[in-house]
Amino acid sequence: MKTDHPRDEIVRTLNSAKNVLVATHIHPDGDALGSQIALGNILRSLGKNVFFYGEERVSHLYRFLPGSAEIDSLLPALNGFDCAVALDCGDCNRLGAAMDSLLTVHPFVVIDHHLGHQEFGDLRWIAPERASTGEMVYDLAEALGAELSYEAAYCLYAAIVSDTGSFKYSSTTADTFRIAGELLRKGVKPAEVSGKLFDNFTVKRLNLMRLVLDSLQLYAEDQLAIIAAPREVFIKTGTTQADAETFINYPRSLNTVKVAAFLKETEKGLISVSLRSKGTDYDVAQVAAIFGGGGHRNAAGCKLRDMSIAEVQEKLLARLLPMVSR
Repeated sequence: MKTDHPRDEIVRTLNSAKNVLVATHIHPDGDALGSQIALGNILRSLGKNVFFYGEERVSHLYRFLPGSAEIDSLLPALNGFDCAVALDCGDCNRLGAAMDSLLTVHPFVVIDHHLGHQEFGDLRWIAPERASTGEMVYDLAEALGAELSYEAAYCLYAAIVSDTGSFKYSSTTADTFRIAGELLRKGVKPAEVSGKLFDNFTVKRLNLMRLVLDSLQLYAEDQLAIIAAPREVFIKTGTTQADAETFINYPRSLNTVKVAAFLKETEKGLISVSLRSKGTDYDVAQVAAIFGGGGHRNAAGCKLRDMSIAEVQEKLLARLLPMVSR
């Protein structure tokens, strides 16, 4: 007997809703923000009232996304919403300080593509085989019978490019390219989006990158690379945590490196860890899970409290060295 796709109940819920809250995870990246704004745009095209929630102001790296200025950190009265949607959020704790309040909205819909997804919400569509949440939002638009605007297409294309590393990660599929092609038919210009995403350095950010890359350490015959950013480098360069978002890609780009790690001190005693790997033999999501994090096989992360960067690095080396040396 044929069973419903997880998306089908979400489609019915959104079709019947009038007032929808759309959220994503804290410290959102391009896929999270692009998916959030695009879904809201799509729902508005269907006559829905949409409120965009974000715990913090959108990073200057993503303010080029059309509609990003509408994301608001002040929650309205939640009893007025027919449903809420969380996008690209693998763990309810990543909803941030307003988690408990947000989860009082029912039905609470979750659309995510993280392999280590921690189940929450009333309705879930989890597809770890998809390269980005942006792809899933495109599918949802089709299932809703919505006509994508240029602005929604722009946001979805930015989401897909962000999470596939410009289509170079192993998660990229033929379906990824098919959807990207359809978005270009809406008038999106790849060079423009890539320029906004990747050619966006300020002098301050370049100085930050110089200091962070100077911390590079290599292990296991240059197969494991680690970089670090203590709080002092942000203060010295007048930058923010957001300015360091893509720096993990540089140690990963070394031709000998199989696994890369970026240790970032976000506040005193709190270290954020980003992990990246190449190919199918190095599952960094498993390592992140050991420390209470998660993500994908080739891209994952976690946070460790009450530790210094040196202490976190020691713990990571104990897990990562055997991985690259076997």
